[in-house]
Amino acid sequence: MNNSKTCPKIGLTTACFLSIAVTSAVAGGFDLPDQDAFAVARGLAVVATADNPSAIFYNPAGLTQLTGNHLEAGFYGIYLDPQFTPPGGGNTFHNQDPFGGIPQLYYAHGNEKQTFSYGLGIYAPSGLGARWQDNTGFRTLGTQGSLEQFAINPVVAFKLLDTLSIGAGLSANYANLDLRQGILWPGQPYDQFRFQGEGWGLAGNVGLLWQPVEKLSFGASLHTGMKINLEGYTSAYNNVAIPAYNYPAFATSTSAKADFQFPLKAEAGVSYRPTPKWNLEFDVDYTDWNSMGTVTIQQAHAFPPLFPQNIPLSLQWESSMYYELGATRYFDNGWHVSGGYIFNQNAVPSAHYNTVVADEDRHFFSLGVGRKGKQFDFDVAYQFGFGPDRTVSGSAPAASGQTADGTYGFISHAIAVSVDWHF
Repeated sequence: MNNSKTCPKIGLTTACFLSIAVTSAVAGGFDLPDQDAFAVARGLAVVATADNPSAIFYNPAGLTQLTGNHLEAGFYGIYLDPQFTPPGGGNTFHNQDPFGGIPQLYYAHGNEKQTFSYGLGIYAPSGLGARWQDNTGFRTLGTQGSLEQFAINPVVAFKLLDTLSIGAGLSANYANLDLRQGILWPGQPYDQFRFQGEGWGLAGNVGLLWQPVEKLSFGASLHTGMKINLEGYTSAYNNVAIPAYNYPAFATSTSAKADFQFPLKAEAGVSYRPTPKWNLEFDVDYTDWNSMGTVTIQQAHAFPPLFPQNIPLSLQWESSMYYELGATRYFDNGWHVSGGYIFNQNAVPSAHYNTVVADEDRHFFSLGVGRKGKQFDFDVAYQFGFGPDRTVSGSAPAASGQTADGTYGFISHAIAVSVDWHF
């Protein structure tokens, strides 16, 4: 243990690092824009294309390109492996829960004149989780985090002109957040502080699709931010008494809640189609992490002397961008092949670095194949992601003296499958 001079800082420092963990649960590794296999294959560059039922998520204006009824089901499965190497080298640690997956379901209907369409999407815009070993060197900063979120999103779309469509919808969003970290023991699982909360929030999405000439199409979409009141509990335990510091063994729990602000996301792109057999697109996607502000976990009771009753979480995130490039080659027999690339900026400065989900600049490469048939369409895609090593230094210490300093890397492998039944 550290000397007694660090002990009075435990409550304040735990609050500080809990704030980092809360924010990380919806950034970088937990953000899931991979909601359709065709989009995944194209590096998510579809906002100016959006010609299948997943337009409900990517650009609702694109639904005016559909006729009849469409029912699409999909799945995105991922192996997610953030890595950490302590300062000076040594063992490299890996995520202990690397596998995850999310389903999608869309229904869309368009009239024969393609002037009016509507649809309903059920999908998970954020999710997955990470769990670290106790001997990483940052146990008292964060050991585990997971987020479950799903959205129920009805939308409508109208063709205002032959070349211009708009769409909009509302989404009811459920979120369940679970965060855990050590308290006093830097390398042993003798203690834990946990926050778990769930709640619902309402958001909106709008989209625009404009094709002034046959070879060019422009698209834009916006997902508004939303506030979700996460209601649940905090719990803490310490299985080993420390007489020298007058800390007994204990276990306690109390109800708790926190208002959490999910950020606005905006995307714009252009699709160039030199011939009917090719579609090339470039998109830019902006996430307003600056809007997070301060989150306060309000507990029914304090845990003196370790934690105050209300824990203010001051967030210092920065807005980030996705840059997306995709291409599709269409063949006469209904088959098509696609490829794509994404560059995703990190959003967390080193001084407030998160350990629950390591954050760094990331690159994603993807390939896919699909076919449009008389009644069924399908797409299958593979996506590979990696983050060049990021060395973090000067991060704020926990009461135990541990910091997030070290070298972080990232690798992921993902498969996406979508099937569309039109009738």
